[in-house]
Amino acid sequence: MKKELSSNGPLIHADCQIRNATFGAYTEIGQGSRVLNSHIDDYSYCDRYADIANARIGKFANIASFSRIGPSDHPMDRASLHHFLYRSASYFEGREDDPDFFDHRASRLVRIGHDTWIGHNAIIRPEITIGDGAVIAAGAIVTKDVAPYMIVAGVPASPLRERFPPATAERLMALAWWDWPHHRLDAALDDFRHLEIEAFLEKHESGKNPKPGKMNAVVE
Repeated sequence: MKKELSSNGPLIHADCQIRNATFGAYTEIGQGSRVLNSHIDDYSYCDRYADIANARIGKFANIASFSRIGPSDHPMDRASLHHFLYRSASYFEGREDDPDFFDHRASRLVRIGHDTWIGHNAIIRPEITIGDGAVIAAGAIVTKDVAPYMIVAGVPASPLRERFPPATAERLMALAWWDWPHHRLDAALDDFRHLEIEAFLEKHESGKNPKPGKMNAVVE
């Protein structure tokens, strides 16, 4: 039977590891991916073997295969880097893991905006914000916040160019088409496909934006 996207929650492919994660409508998690302590909002997806931790991901995010979002750090200011410091129960009888370490790690959230594109094998460090409409090139390592509608590339990632002029980007963010209900997206599909950006904005700016939808599913 063919698996299909659903308004009721995520389409999760084989061999995924999902823990303390929530998903919106029409979301999809590619084969072998891991999602930990994260929320992935409506229409967003990741391709195969993505690794996502401690992240808040907006709507319509496009996350390519083998990307890594929110990779954890080792304690570089201690005598040892090794995880016996905080995964201690695995090494020493009668010892417990260090809850403060894990609470701190979980608090270092990555925030990814709406309609973003995270390229193949890109890495986004903890506590980074990726603005709406931004593009992260394949293989980039992002160590600083990325402005809305900016394209970045390299190691460490640096700006290449803006997708649109700032005034156009501001109009898109004000329009917030990603908050439109499903039926309105369907009605505007031909415009998304065929209109240049200025014509699209001129046609749709006069419309009244609907309220954002609610989160649809929880997976533990």
